[in-house]
Amino acid sequence: MNPLKVVIAGGPGTGKTSIINHLKECGFLCYDEISREVTLQARKDGIEQLFLTESLLFSEKLLEGRTQQFLNAEKENENVVFLDRGLPDVIAYMDYVGDNYPKHFIRACENHQYDLIFVLAPWQEIFTSDSERYENFEQAIEIHHQLLKTYMRFDYQLIDVPFGTVETRADFVLDYLNLG
Repeated sequence: MNPLKVVIAGGPGTGKTSIINHLKECGFLCYDEISREVTLQARKDGIEQLFLTESLLFSEKLLEGRTQQFLNAEKENENVVFLDRGLPDVIAYMDYVGDNYPKHFIRACENHQYDLIFVLAPWQEIFTSDSERYENFEQAIEIHHQLLKTYMRFDYQLIDVPFGTVETRADFVLDYLNLG
C-alpha cells in the first residue's frame, strides 16, 4: 500500500512521545522511538550511557532500528504511519556531539525518504530530564537547531507544530494531513 511515512521530530523533551501516544489512542499506527530501548538494553549489558561512552555503536544501533522501522512502515496496510524520530536524527545527534560516522549513515538518509516531517520546538514548560535523557534545556535547544539543519540537508520541508496541549498538537498534525 505504501502509506505516508510521517515523522514527529524534535529535540529531547519536546512532547514527541506524548503526541505519538495520543495518536495511538486515536487508532493510528505509530512506531515508537527506539533510543530508549537501545539505552535500556545497554544498561542490561552493563553500560550505563551507551551514547556517551560509545556514541558510534549507539548510533549504528539506532540507524539499524530506524531503517527497519522505515522498511516495515512501507509494508503496512494503512494510509499513514507515524514515526517517533527518523533516520536524519541519528546524523543530527552525531554532528551535535562532533563525532565522525561512516558514509552509510548519509546513504541511509538519502535512500529512505519520509513523506512529511513535523517538528516540535524546545518548550521550557514541558521539558524534563530522566534516566534516559541526559540533556539539559540549553542542550535541547542546540540539538533542535542541529535537527533542523540536518533535515534541511536532506531537502525536507519542515512543518512546525505549535505549542499547546497534546490533543491540540496532535489535531494540528491530523488536520494538516486531512485526517482530523
